[in-house]
Amino acid sequence: MLLNPEDLNQISQRTLRHYEDRAEEFRIGTLDHDVSQNIAALLDNIQGPPPYRILDFGCGPGRDLRVFAARGHQAIGLDGTSRFVEMAREDSGCEVWHQDFLALDLPAASFDGIYANASLFHVPSQELPRVLADLRAALKAGGVLFTSNPRGSNEEGWNRGRYGAYHDIDTWRGYVERAGFTEITHYYRPAGLPRDQQPWLASVWRAAK
Repeated sequence: MLLNPEDLNQISQRTLRHYEDRAEEFRIGTLDHDVSQNIAALLDNIQGPPPYRILDFGCGPGRDLRVFAARGHQAIGLDGTSRFVEMAREDSGCEVWHQDFLALDLPAASFDGIYANASLFHVPSQELPRVLADLRAALKAGGVLFTSNPRGSNEEGWNRGRYGAYHDIDTWRGYVERAGFTEITHYYRPAGLPRDQQPWLASVWRAAK
């Protein structure tokens, strides 16, 4: 079903309100999550000497943004939830942009890497080609995009107050490749568990030169 502008605005506003209302609860609940595998998957695949200019897309309260900055990279956060933007700025000391995922305004060819951890699944499939194109344009030639999303069987809709699209690897690959990326690798998380206990699909992509 085609989503009209009013539908898309409602998706954004309701999803962002969900996070605004639970910002501190979310911060505490995710503070100790170990995503070192994901951070390494991005940084290890960026070509050229560090430090790198990194966009933490959907940075939330700033947990991973702080890690990038501590490692000496020029890290910039982006989130649509105003409370998360405040938290991330305070916690990391980094620049953080307040932008809706469906209304991005990103500088062209600016980033060595974009880290989209648990964020792009909130973009409706209808809008995903446009958003991925925006991210592709914001990367330098050969730059790297990391994504991690809850995997599924291509179902989409409301889930406990948030809008989500839950793709399998083949469908996700199609979207990202059509946006001008080449796959480097993908894997499922948490590591070391049977597939039915790995709800997260992580993937790493290189922007075409």
